[in-house]
Amino acid sequence: MTTYVDASVLLRPLLGQEGAMDLSQLRPAATSRLTRVEVLRTLERWRLRGLLDEGEYVSRRTSAQNLLHSFTLVEVTGSILDRAEDGLPLPLGTLDAIHLVSALRWRETTGPLRFATHDRALADAASASGFDVVGG
Repeated sequence: MTTYVDASVLLRPLLGQEGAMDLSQLRPAATSRLTRVEVLRTLERWRLRGLLDEGEYVSRRTSAQNLLHSFTLVEVTGSILDRAEDGLPLPLGTLDAIHLVSALRWRETTGPLRFATHDRALADAASASGFDVVGG
């Protein structure tokens, strides 16, 4: 079964944070095109704050790009943004709403889908939307 993965799942191993999921267990995987922006912006932010030196930044950015190329990307369309504006089962922030709606759209298109996240509110909303949730 394909797993929809949000940015938190990719960032933990890239940043060397504890509790990272084994990404090989989540394959095949899909994610929103938004995830690419979130991941690469986070790495850039860490570099600018001095949390990554230039070598670490380049290495982790390359790893992120390779990882993202191995995922199916769900484009953020106008209809996804429209659907994310309202009608969700639980309160979510903007980016989480876009992730949830992207996963819902992908599931409607391709069939059964798991949802992986480290975000508790997003995990709860995904579960309320009928997803088998990993993490959270």
